[in-house]
Amino acid sequence: MKPLAGIRIADFTVHNAGPFATHLLSQLGAEIIKIESAMRPDAFRKPHPVYGREGPATFDQVSATKLSVRINLKKPEGVALAKRIVAVSDVAAESFRAGVLARLGLGYQALKAVKSDIVLLSVSSCGQDGPDSHFAGYAPLFGAWGGLSDLTGFADGPPVEMRHVMDHTSGMHAAVALMAALHRRRATGEGGHVDVAAREVASMLCGEALLLSAAGEEPRRMGNEAEGLKPHGVFACKGEERWLSIAVRSDAERTALAGIVGGLSDEAITAWTSTRDANEAAALLQAAGIAAHASWTTPEIAADPHLRARRAIVDVTEPGGSTRAAVGVPMRLSKGAEVGIHRGTPQLGQDEDYVFGELLGIGRDERTALEEAEVIY
Repeated sequence: MKPLAGIRIADFTVHNAGPFATHLLSQLGAEIIKIESAMRPDAFRKPHPVYGREGPATFDQVSATKLSVRINLKKPEGVALAKRIVAVSDVAAESFRAGVLARLGLGYQALKAVKSDIVLLSVSSCGQDGPDSHFAGYAPLFGAWGGLSDLTGFADGPPVEMRHVMDHTSGMHAAVALMAALHRRRATGEGGHVDVAAREVASMLCGEALLLSAAGEEPRRMGNEAEGLKPHGVFACKGEERWLSIAVRSDAERTALAGIVGGLSDEAITAWTSTRDANEAAALLQAAGIAAHASWTTPEIAADPHLRARRAIVDVTEPGGSTRAAVGVPMRLSKGAEVGIHRGTPQLGQDEDYVFGELLGIGRDERTALEEAEVIY
């Protein structure tokens, strides 16, 4: 049995940060009912070019194992139907701009009236209150607004745009906060509203720099430099776009590296790495006790036998019967407590027989009427 088996989440999240939170929880066993509509599907469900692939790759990554139903929240009957799902759930999750869910009639107080101990998870740009709560935002803005982008890059270059890492990190924080709220509910019987602001997550990740700023020091972008590590960087290897990362901490490691490559300057190291295969060079340095590894491409990671053995990369079956590789949950529990993906991305509305029929007890006539009225749409 998965550890969160028995927890059900009505999932109104869209795009990436919120869906990544519920994606992690689904791999831990929570039943996730993703609510969208043909009129307004999740923006990432539509085919879009990403990483050289034309297709909903981003949606696939955060939607495997979830269930899918269609509800038109623009209609009062749709809001009422969504509340029926909330009434049989433990959690409702959303990632709209602050206030949007309440304007739909699905704010925390409205949901609490339906299920007194409901936990509502809200993931947004700036939080549910405060002077900036009305601002919208996406991953690059979170990193820029929170200060993380300004600290990333080379000293003589511009800040670096932070993309998926911000969505995913915000989602991880949201998943942890939600589990804490569920633990509190089990102890007290009370639900609550979990408020996660992606902008604040970014600021937390650069906390040391904020403390330096408060003390009057101005942090700087360091590129590949790192305090206490030298040499420390990424060096070109033989072949097109092949690179080797090296991080040296102690004098013993520096002596070993100098003995192998003929020096400790970047020029000496590059002269040595540029004539060698990245993986072979990494193995040679690792054997000498030096922290080094090739900067792997995503195809190398997907095919890695170590990650396959640990089920960090798994094959999942899509509704049409095809299989594809998927990224598993990056944690393991004791034997008997299974985690991970057990099915692929749901088609829009794929699980309505189970949700509307078995969970809500909606009969065929009522369901047909809701479909004809474009409430289930």
